[in-house]
Amino acid sequence: MLQIKVPTVGESISEVSISRWNKKTGDYVEMDELLCELESDKATFELNAEAAGVLTTKGNEGDTIKVGDLIAEIDTDAKHPEGAAPAPAAKAKEDKKVDAPKAEAKAPEANTTYASGTPSPAAHKILSEKGIDPKHVVGTGKDGRITKADALAADLSVTSNEAKTRNDRREKMTNLRKTVSRRLVAAKNETAMLTTFNEVDMKPIMDLRNQYKNQFKETFGVNLGFMSFFTKAVTVALKQFPSVNAYIDGEEIIFHDYCDISIAVSAPKGLVVPVIRNAESMSLAEIEKEVMALAGKARENKLSLEEMSGGTFTITNGGVFGSMLSTPIINPPQSAILGMHNIVERAVVQNGQIVIRPIMYVALSYDHRIIDGRESVGFLVKVKQCLENPTLLLTAGNDPQKLLLGL
Repeated sequence: MLQIKVPTVGESISEVSISRWNKKTGDYVEMDELLCELESDKATFELNAEAAGVLTTKGNEGDTIKVGDLIAEIDTDAKHPEGAAPAPAAKAKEDKKVDAPKAEAKAPEANTTYASGTPSPAAHKILSEKGIDPKHVVGTGKDGRITKADALAADLSVTSNEAKTRNDRREKMTNLRKTVSRRLVAAKNETAMLTTFNEVDMKPIMDLRNQYKNQFKETFGVNLGFMSFFTKAVTVALKQFPSVNAYIDGEEIIFHDYCDISIAVSAPKGLVVPVIRNAESMSLAEIEKEVMALAGKARENKLSLEEMSGGTFTITNGGVFGSMLSTPIINPPQSAILGMHNIVERAVVQNGQIVIRPIMYVALSYDHRIIDGRESVGFLVKVKQCLENPTLLLTAGNDPQKLLLGL
């Protein structure tokens, strides 16, 4: 009998919860087949079978288990059920053994017939998190099966035509949500948080994007978005105001000569903050590629602990959800966070004339214990200057005229 214990998934993680069992007691599992998904307070992990045999589970979905505790057993002496199709992992290994002529033969289709309205495992998980009954979702997959895309597109409004009820529903908080809640409260209680605001005329950036977006996509294979401009502007401002890139450690202040920019991303299980390392040395294309890769992993709950650890400054974009203005909360132990918001055409005065410009409000929340008002306002003004004059992004924030004239 092979015992499977909860593996060590990080130095600071002592327990995990069982997010979902992909197999149940009595199932025959192949080696490397996915058994369950484990969730810590920072990320989601997959636990695979270490051998083939009959499985016995030792916990239910939602249970919290300490690292090193027994979570399952596999009877390795059990024989493979006759007539049962091999698991995908095992089948892949068998396919490699097939010689070339036989490999060309069409393999028989596995029994994947599902009743209409039955969700796939991924779709079932998403619908459960949203609190949506699968019977209210129309499946677009084979034989009416509910796919992952159907589940992502599903909304509670699909039940709007149903009879109204006054039922209450109670759900246990996930480890990730509990950690987010605890950290947000701690940030409010343990820092002298203050927020300063400014507005940015986005027309120069938008004109630049419109002029080069097609060529940029053809050259680098990614879209030219706003996040790369903001990230680059932040790194320029952090170099000029190093205390915004620092944090308090006891009675000391730790300064960084690098800029690891955390990007707040809304994932299916809650807010996660992956980190772009050494953003100050990256080009706009490199930043866009990294943002796209990290955001994709966040949506699929595949971010590693390393990808979410550290960070010296955070950027959060509530504008994608339509937010006009907010006061973002600091991401400890960092000392500041920049909030981006939606872009709205507004009447502004320029050179004595009223003109219409695409304006974005930006907000900098900061820890007043380490960052003074002069530095916070100066930092935000520098970000504004870089965005309204993109040439500064290409000259590391220096005055192009001074560089040109050697002043």
